[in-house]
Amino acid sequence: MSRLSRRRLSVALAALVAGLPAASAAAASAADPGAAGPRRGKAPGRDFRGMWLATVANRDWPSEPGLPAARQRAELRALLDAAVGRRLNAVVLQVRPTADALWPSAHEPWAQYLTGTQGKDPGWDPLGTAVSEAHARGLELHAWFNPYRVANHTDPARLAASHPARVHPEWVVPYGGKLYYNPGLPEVRRFVQDAMLDAVARYDIDAVHFDDYFYPYPVAGQDFDDDEAYAAHGAGFPDRAAWRRDNTDRLVRGTGERVKALKPEVRFGISPFGIWRNSATDPLGSDTAAGVQTYDDLHADTRKWIKEGWIDYIVPQLYWHIGFAAADYAALVPWWSSVVRGTGVDLYLGEALYRAGDPAQPAAWQDVAELSRHVALGARHAEVGGHVYFSAREVAADRNGALARVIADHYGGRR
Repeated sequence: MSRLSRRRLSVALAALVAGLPAASAAAASAADPGAAGPRRGKAPGRDFRGMWLATVANRDWPSEPGLPAARQRAELRALLDAAVGRRLNAVVLQVRPTADALWPSAHEPWAQYLTGTQGKDPGWDPLGTAVSEAHARGLELHAWFNPYRVANHTDPARLAASHPARVHPEWVVPYGGKLYYNPGLPEVRRFVQDAMLDAVARYDIDAVHFDDYFYPYPVAGQDFDDDEAYAAHGAGFPDRAAWRRDNTDRLVRGTGERVKALKPEVRFGISPFGIWRNSATDPLGSDTAAGVQTYDDLHADTRKWIKEGWIDYIVPQLYWHIGFAAADYAALVPWWSSVVRGTGVDLYLGEALYRAGDPAQPAAWQDVAELSRHVALGARHAEVGGHVYFSAREVAADRNGALARVIADHYGGRR
């Protein structure tokens, strides 16, 4: 299986901002994992310095499915050590990659990326271990959930027999070569929240974290088949797009409310695609010309969530270099800063460390100082509270020394 990021990384991102269809352009050691330790919220005056740690398709960890538990634990600890060594202070661990779990969930099967077989017990508790090991190192542990992705294929028979998507086939929509839960069904939204809240209740996580997949990225020539759900629940909306945005709003608002009701100290953050809307589409939008806009294409009104205060932090994925015509990093930072200003929602910037030094990337990414310039630009905006790097494999390897340059230029003090 090929290793995936959130959107097949660089090829897909370039396609999205250019307006091309992404599909055509190319994703236990802890004896008492639930025991509460000291709360590790963001320290006053401390920059947030995070890394995403992706498990889907074994992108970052485990390095391959089926490794012995001791080897998996050792690899996890090594990545946490790498975060500390790079002077980071938070890890965003993907614990629900494909409607399955990296903990013994009462709602969903074990993730296939642990053993190679979905539903097979790996013999240890990865999330519990990650929480205790991260906190022992002074790292925050943000549990990263993908709400609606069920599988990176369209064959339900390949899912574990107990998988809720097989028990409730009416919940599932095939689209773009993948399976998704239908966000238009209230019972789906409730189930997704229940599944995620199980981890919140049982573990001392510091935050719940959503990524950028709500409704799926558009695929040319295909329609997301939610006709029946729209007929049943879409009355009173001017069009299907407005109804879909409301469905996503309900998920976000409801999740935030339920997290706070359960554990008020646990934060709720989202890392969306970096373009809400282009200014040519909406005067409130950014000075960009992206081919995908979250409001219109993913039915995710990220700006509204900030203004309504439904989330604690946002990490727009600004995976483009300074001067990139369609989505200039230097134009997006002030735009996002203006959106969060006065709202109380923290802003961290998502950084494409995976592009640094990649010979397939534009010349800007061959310059070891590109990411350092990003951090310097962020520092000029009071609303920017830190940066998050995609992802752990690149944090550990630091292919061309770009992260070392960031550390030398900006992270010389405390973590």
